[in-house]
Amino acid sequence: MQKVIKIGLLGAGTVGSGVVKVLEMNRQQITERVGAELMIKKVLVRDCSKVRPFLANYQVTDKIEDILNDDEIEIVVELMGGLNPAKDYMLRAMEAGKNVVTANKDVVAQFGKEMFAKAEEKDVDFLFEASVGGGIPIITPLKQCLTANQVTEIMGIVNGTTNYMLTKMTECGSDYESVLKEAQEKGYAEANPSADVDGLDAARKAAILASLAFNTRVELKDVSVEGITKITPDDIEYAKNLGYVIKLLAVGKETQENGVDVRVHPVFLPKEHPLAAVNGVFNAIFVKGNAIGDAMFYGQGAGSLPTASAVVADVIEVSRDILHDNFGRVRCTCYEEKPICPLEKTKSSYYVRLLVDDKPGVLGYVATAFGNAGVSLESVIQTHRNIVDHAEIVAISHRVEHAQIEAALAALKALPVVDEIRSVIRVEQERG
Repeated sequence: MQKVIKIGLLGAGTVGSGVVKVLEMNRQQITERVGAELMIKKVLVRDCSKVRPFLANYQVTDKIEDILNDDEIEIVVELMGGLNPAKDYMLRAMEAGKNVVTANKDVVAQFGKEMFAKAEEKDVDFLFEASVGGGIPIITPLKQCLTANQVTEIMGIVNGTTNYMLTKMTECGSDYESVLKEAQEKGYAEANPSADVDGLDAARKAAILASLAFNTRVELKDVSVEGITKITPDDIEYAKNLGYVIKLLAVGKETQENGVDVRVHPVFLPKEHPLAAVNGVFNAIFVKGNAIGDAMFYGQGAGSLPTASAVVADVIEVSRDILHDNFGRVRCTCYEEKPICPLEKTKSSYYVRLLVDDKPGVLGYVATAFGNAGVSLESVIQTHRNIVDHAEIVAISHRVEHAQIEAALAALKALPVVDEIRSVIRVEQERG
């Protein structure tokens, strides 16, 4: 008789319902590919009385013990989200000898070391492909397909909400508040959008990606984070005129002199760069390796079925391990302890937009302030833009340390002729 591998599903929301649907609609080919039937035996929900038509044929419970104490369940799929009780449930599942699949970026980013240690102790699998990029395969490629490479850089659009908002601002000239309201109406942004627009969601994913790419533990606290709340239509327009688009990027780079540099922030990205064409709610991750060169992974970064696709792929991988009694083939890959590059030592080019007095000599004062801080300028634009008695100066710097640009900004603030520093945005000079 063909083996049946039984699953306990924690959470039946957007992604959980997608997992049920993917397993049902692709049941025959999944069975053939695995060599066994996959069956959801029990589903953990908060409220058993809530009507869920898609779970009509499944056993529903509100007690985690019903799943943890069921010896027939070999795989626990955690799709509850958040830190607690999700982290506790996953650790308890592994303690009970069950393999765990999750889409939980919060737990992986903050407690990955603990999760991997427990998986190794109990000789079970812990897989998390869906924690970054939704349906885009990126975790497995970094852990397996690209392991012949030394990855030197990873850069990605990993938050669909902010990418949708910046796309609308670019295409329609809308302001931040208008596109945020539209994103909320369409269901792309939460009522409290701070995790997305302040860059925190992308920062968690950046920590996971950098840990895998550079084989060292990168925690959420190690990621320098800046969101999109200060981006204006004027910045979007200047970017267009200068040959760039603005994207919120998760950036990880390994430097010889200062260690691993991991950041999330808006970037002026050259229009020719592959990531510049990634619009709407789509995600993409750009990887640079010393053997493969440049590679990009692109697709839907969220949503019920795309994310469920990645979850079920992990379940299939675990099921194959169960059949062959071969667990943990790829353990935690953070086997090195590399230093984290401090923010002041990170290097980039910068776009700086100033509101200044419209009088002779101002440009000279501004150039001197930059020069005294060791910041050389690639280009400078001065425009009046219908501002009475004032003008705007837009400068693009050459690549400098962040400490140098901070020193320049402090000097500029002290100048009587500078009324306001309106924007400071990093510039990616490489065209991909």
